[in-house]
Amino acid sequence: MIRARDTSTMLVISGTHNGTEMVFTLESLAQAGVIFIMALAIIITNILIIATLLNFRGPSEVMNCYLLSLAVADLLCGLLVVPLSVYPAIVKLWVYGDIICRLVGYLEVTLWAVTVYTFMWISVDRYLAVRKPLRYETLQTKTRCQCWMAFTWISAAMLCSPPLLGLNEPAYDSEAYICMLKWSNMAAYSVTLAILILGPSLITIVYTYTYIFRMRNKLRSGVPFHDKEYATALSESLSNPSHMMSFALVVAFWLSWTPYIAVKIYEYRTGKFNNTQLLHFGIVWLGFLNSFWKSIILITLSPQFRLALRIFCMTICCRYKGRMQAELIGMEADD
Repeated sequence: MIRARDTSTMLVISGTHNGTEMVFTLESLAQAGVIFIMALAIIITNILIIATLLNFRGPSEVMNCYLLSLAVADLLCGLLVVPLSVYPAIVKLWVYGDIICRLVGYLEVTLWAVTVYTFMWISVDRYLAVRKPLRYETLQTKTRCQCWMAFTWISAAMLCSPPLLGLNEPAYDSEAYICMLKWSNMAAYSVTLAILILGPSLITIVYTYTYIFRMRNKLRSGVPFHDKEYATALSESLSNPSHMMSFALVVAFWLSWTPYIAVKIYEYRTGKFNNTQLLHFGIVWLGFLNSFWKSIILITLSPQFRLALRIFCMTICCRYKGRMQAELIGMEADD
């Protein structure tokens, strides 16, 4: 039986599910709506990114391999993780069973590891473009980058498999309405995973971008280079907007997840747990919102992606005629 009643602060709708009474509040419906809109935004934008990059036949296909990896990881998150929290947010109960809960937790950490590893390879790619601008095209081939991406996905899936094999019970977060791994119950595995994923990734990202910005400042300050050919190639490489675009992607990712990581570290070290449901809900889904920010950064900071997006739109709208016009746009951009 469903019944509704007005209170002084909100409309409350209550009903029964499998003999258990549930209460639907405006707050829960609003939070479910936020999750649903996030899922749609993540799915639509990442499908658009994947279609745009696959349709593009211009230069810089090496970077496109990494961007495709990020977009696929975000799309899987939008399809297989985020939507499963919409209904639990309404009924305030996980209704899909322990197996699905375990799979969701496994997918979250696997896709997160893939993203972190991909950012590491992107930073290495940008480092090589600055460190060895004359040999970059021979060092970073499309086939080599595809192999690195395949290795990244396979290794991430294997490293994150212990919780899937039953070494840890699935944990439903009733405040964020999502299943997440309970790292405190497997401290040794958590430390090992952090060393294998966060350790090399953070060290590589910090070192490579420090070098890139240092060389950029050196070039702007007019420091003379003995090899003029190298100086010219370095100047052309540093003028590539992919450096700032990739750096913005990394910064956006860590800014999205830093509040959640900071709160969890604080709670673990102090033993004091924050009971504010809205805060906990916000920091969890702020992290997942990173899967949407990438599209905004690509459109804002990447002229090549904007060109590829324009080509894709013309191809879809005008078919073969639009394809010819798009190729002419690409030729004009190269000139």
